[in-house]
Amino acid sequence: MEAVAARTYGQFCGLARALELVGERWALLIVRDLLVGPRRFTDLRQGLPRIPTNVLSERLKELEHAGIVRRRALPRPAASVVYELTDYGSQLDDAVMRLGLWGAQSLGEPGPDEILTPDSMTMALRSTFRPEAARGLNVRYELRLGKIVLHARVANGRLTVAEGPLADADLVIEAGPGIKAVLAGEVSPSQAIDGGILRVTGDPTLLERFAELFQIPPRPGT
Repeated sequence: MEAVAARTYGQFCGLARALELVGERWALLIVRDLLVGPRRFTDLRQGLPRIPTNVLSERLKELEHAGIVRRRALPRPAASVVYELTDYGSQLDDAVMRLGLWGAQSLGEPGPDEILTPDSMTMALRSTFRPEAARGLNVRYELRLGKIVLHARVANGRLTVAEGPLADADLVIEAGPGIKAVLAGEVSPSQAIDGGILRVTGDPTLLERFAELFQIPPRPGT
């Protein structure tokens, strides 16, 4: 654990140890993307375009050394190496989603250099999903966020999110970063449509249900 020893907080504490393991810049975003699925080095670079190549290599080595990430060679014809979370690393799933939901309460308008990625939106949908609002419900959504296309299947309280279109979607939602305003309850679904924040194809009442299923809670004190 040389990498940990080099930046120790000197605290015999689980939180301090966690920060020593995944608290370096970019580390949790790498974990976020790997929680969606295994990724090649080039996939991670594409999803994190502002990370220098040498820093990505360093973080991956540190995460491997800590037993959080491992490399796996894919069989032919792919014949490439992917990075994936270990069982230990996969335990970060709940923590990453809770931290992401907490941080979403402080999201304002996106900056000119801030981007959405398929993996960040996948985790955003997972973290904002409210299973209690989905009991007994079966519905399929397709989300088109610029060049990003995702689909979400809700089946009796369970959510599945994946990249790509969905031929049998009950509702198609076309939007940009402004969809955050709907998730945060800053505008109603009807206001979002009337204001051009998003467009829908299909039953518009399912947008109301979407806003019930996926929510960013208000930040306390605001």
